[in-house]
Amino acid sequence: MNLRRPVRLLLVCALAATGWAHAVEANQRQAWREQALAYEHGEGVARDTNAAIALYCRAALAGDAVSAYNLGWLYANGRGTPRHDGYAAHWFARAALLGDAQAEAMFKRLDTPADKPECVLQAERAEQQRAEQERLTAEADAVVTRYRDWVNTPEQQRIMKIVYKLAPQFGIEPGLAFAVIKAESNFNVHALSDKNAQGLMQLIPETAARFRVNKPFDAEQNIRGGLSYLQWLLAYFKGNVPLVLAAYNAGEGTVERYRGVPPFPETQGYIKRIQQIFALQQHPFDERITAPSPALPGIASVRP
Repeated sequence: MNLRRPVRLLLVCALAATGWAHAVEANQRQAWREQALAYEHGEGVARDTNAAIALYCRAALAGDAVSAYNLGWLYANGRGTPRHDGYAAHWFARAALLGDAQAEAMFKRLDTPADKPECVLQAERAEQQRAEQERLTAEADAVVTRYRDWVNTPEQQRIMKIVYKLAPQFGIEPGLAFAVIKAESNFNVHALSDKNAQGLMQLIPETAARFRVNKPFDAEQNIRGGLSYLQWLLAYFKGNVPLVLAAYNAGEGTVERYRGVPPFPETQGYIKRIQQIFALQQHPFDERITAPSPALPGIASVRP
């Protein structure tokens, strides 16, 4: 019976979740193996089979055939660890496809299904978590940069240059600033509302004074004031973007009074328009800016 194909299939499956292995240098794999040998035989250190298995596993998952074979031998013979033919079969199969000439014969001799040892399962889970984190990071990057599709006029580009310069100083994603400016004034530096909100980020006189904006129709001053306010709101509502936007539109006191986004069509529509561009629900915040809202625990408890 030719077991070459089953052995090869086993190793392909086993390696599928250990994509980091190729990045480990040969000298590092050798160092892990030598440390494992020392623990296995008590050479210069106290004998510790569990430590040896952990180091052999690390080296084997990184592509070291000798370490994989040694693990198979330990489990096949119960040397310092309970005998486990399924684990032994796994390691002999891996060693065979990594080039160990004796490993396939040992795999055939066992004639038992291979089981994945715990260290392999842990490596697979870690790889899955890494892949998921990469996916989430890529999605988040797409969310926070999608606004660039709307930056297409010379005036928008001029204003966004100011945003790119100032936003990092306040820890604000440029996409959030863009979405607020677009919703508030549609990039009209001279915008003036019937409530006397002024400039690009539509600062009312009280807010302008609060954040030391003397010239609300000056693009840079206005953006600086708006970013300062967003920074404060993010700290006050602990990065909750819908609450921050509701407060920017209707005031933080209103959000606290209604224990969440107030039931105003204007405010709810405002949030919806911004989140069509900037969809993140949570934004990093600097807790040193201000203490969180005392009402926040109650707000959080009634959120859907």
